[in-house]
Amino acid sequence: MREFVLTIPENLSGYDIKYILKNHFEFSTSLITALKEGDGITLNEKKEFVNKKVASGDILKITLFDKASKNIIPQNIPLDVLYEDEDLLAINKPPKMPTHPSVYHTENTVANAVLYYFRDIPFTFRAPSRLDRDTSGVLIVAKNAFSAERLSSAMKNGEFQKEYVAVCAGIPKDAKGIISAPIKREKEGIIKRVIAHDGKSAETHYEVIDEYNGLSLIRLFPKTGRTHQIRLHLSYIGTPIYGDFLYGKEVLGERIRLHCRSVRFPHPITKKPVKITAPTPPDMVLRKIIEAF
Repeated sequence: MREFVLTIPENLSGYDIKYILKNHFEFSTSLITALKEGDGITLNEKKEFVNKKVASGDILKITLFDKASKNIIPQNIPLDVLYEDEDLLAINKPPKMPTHPSVYHTENTVANAVLYYFRDIPFTFRAPSRLDRDTSGVLIVAKNAFSAERLSSAMKNGEFQKEYVAVCAGIPKDAKGIISAPIKREKEGIIKRVIAHDGKSAETHYEVIDEYNGLSLIRLFPKTGRTHQIRLHLSYIGTPIYGDFLYGKEVLGERIRLHCRSVRFPHPITKKPVKITAPTPPDMVLRKIIEAF
């Protein structure tokens, strides 16, 4: 549950609640509809409808109620919490853990762990910035519907910036560059993606940080968010991620060496800049840890 309380200022006097929800709070139409269907709107401690006009000094309280996610089993799995406030939970996701349950993998996911973490309250699992099973690093969970909407909007607007690091088989020809290659699904119903002129635009910036014994450590900044974008783009330039069974070569017993090192975005409520960083895991280091890195 998340509450927002506003003492109506003079410049909003005379407007109805719906106008304030859309223009002051910047709630979406779907979120306003959900508030209308529940008991989420009160004015001076009395339940009100969105067409009610307000006056200066009135106390408007908006309450976002949550429901427990269906079909997700809470499991007591430790979480490495990097940051938490009323609206966000950021964790350092370990490798080999899916973000969401699936038909054949209903347990031991981030969602199971988060549902246990919030076991004392109704909680809907929302992860706008999901990571693949083998990818480690920063994963953001929205703690209410409004935060989820704002984070998704930030991602669409290019305000949600991610930095990854990858251990790659091979060394790029250029130590720094931009990979711009459109991506589409190989076949309907298949997860694998391919580079194709009729695909969706995709752009990844990269920089080689270290190289050793035929491997390279590469820092990556995806500017779009296509499925498997980093994995496919690195394979496209001849340096697939180490252990990538889909776009490179499987290494028995090894995970895909991809790590989401940091994320930057405007806070969904305060709009202040937020940066969250996850330590680079030991299996991502070739020879040394560079201080500047």
